[in-house]
Formats: sequence, structure tokens, C-alpha cells
Amino acid sequence: MGELTDKIKGNVNEAIGKVKEAIGEHKNDSDLQAEGKAQQAEGKGEQFKGKVKGALGDDI
Repeated sequence: MGELTDKIKGNVNEAIGKVKEAIGEHKNDSDLQAEGKAQQAEGKGEQFKGKVKGALGDDI
């Protein structure tokens, strides 16, 4: 995947994770909250991967 694709996937995962976390807080569902936090972390990782690809080129 390219730099832009990784960044977009990261943003989407982070947004979905925030929604899951908020719903989990509202419903008092600690499992959903944890799932949301994990998805946000995954999204941040994908965004970072996209930044690295941008700096080093998509061939990594």
C-alpha cells in the first residue's frame, strides 16, 4: 500500500475507534471501550507507517 492509503486507513480506524470508545463509555461496556482504544492505536500505527513511507519512499 502507498503512503496515502496507509494514512487514510489510519484516520478511518482512529475515527471508528473513537466512536466505539464513546459508545462503550455511554453503555458502560468496558470491552467496547477497550476495543475502541485498541483500534485507535492501530490507526495511529497505520498513520505512522504512511509517514515513514512518505519519508523513505513506498518501496519499503
